[in-house]
Amino acid sequence: MKKLTRFAWPYGGWMMLFVIVPLLIVVWFAFTNGAGDFTLDNFISMKSYGKVFGRSFGLAIITTVICLVLGYPLAYIMSKLPPKKQGVFVLLTMLPMWMNFLLRTYAWLTILENTGLLNRLLGALGLPLLHIINTPAAVALGMIYNYLPFMVLPIYTALTKMDHSLIEAARDLGCSSRQVFVKVVLPLSLPGVISGITMVFVPGVSTFVISKLLGGGTSMMVGDLIDIQFLGGAYNPNLGAAISLVMMIVIFLFMGIMQRFDDEKGVK
Repeated sequence: MKKLTRFAWPYGGWMMLFVIVPLLIVVWFAFTNGAGDFTLDNFISMKSYGKVFGRSFGLAIITTVICLVLGYPLAYIMSKLPPKKQGVFVLLTMLPMWMNFLLRTYAWLTILENTGLLNRLLGALGLPLLHIINTPAAVALGMIYNYLPFMVLPIYTALTKMDHSLIEAARDLGCSSRQVFVKVVLPLSLPGVISGITMVFVPGVSTFVISKLLGGGTSMMVGDLIDIQFLGGAYNPNLGAAISLVMMIVIFLFMGIMQRFDDEKGVK
C-alpha cells in the first residue's frame, strides 16, 4: 500500500501543477480587477452578454438533440450487423476523428460558402442557391458533423454489451418489436445515451473554432467571448476568467445532473 502511495505522488504533483494551480489562477482573476482588488464587477458585467449565453446553450441543445436523433438509429443498426461489418462501421465512424479538428471545419467552409461545392451543385441542377455560411445554421451543421461520433460510439457500446437473453425472454412473453424496444432495449441503452448527451453538449456549449469559421463572427458563442477577452482587442482577462468560471460551474452541474439521472436509472 505504501508503494502504491509513493507511485501516486508524481500523478498528484502533475495534477497540482497543471490542474489545481491554473484553476486557482482563474478564480483569482475572476474575483479581482486590473489592480488586483477584490470585486464582483466581472460577474455583474456578464449580464450584457445574455444573448451570447442564450445562443450558445440554444445551439448546443439543438446539436445534442439532432445528434441523438441521428446517432441512436445509426448505433442501433450497427449493433445488429455481423461482427466484421460492425468493425467496418465503427472504423468509418471514427475515421473523421483522426483528422485535425480545424481541417474538418475548414472542409465545411469550402462546402457551405456562397461559391462552395453545395451552391455549385445546386446551380448545376438549376435550383436556387442557398446562403448558409456565416449563419447559426452553418455553425449547427459544423457542430453536428464534428460531434456526431461522440453520440454514436457510447450508444453503440451500450447496445453491444446488452444481454440479448432479456430480449429473447421479452419476445417469449409475447412482446411485440415495439414493446421490446421501449421496455428492454431503450432502458438498457440509457447509460450510453446519457454519456453521448454529455459528450456532445459539453464541448458544444463552449466551442469557438466552429462558430468563428462557419459563423463569421455573426454567431458569437461563449467560447468566442472568452477568446476575445484573452486574445482579442477587448483584452480583459478578469472578465474572461469570470465567464470561464461560470461556464465551468454550469458544465459541472450539468454533468452532475446527468450522472444522478444515470444512477437513478441504474438503481431501478
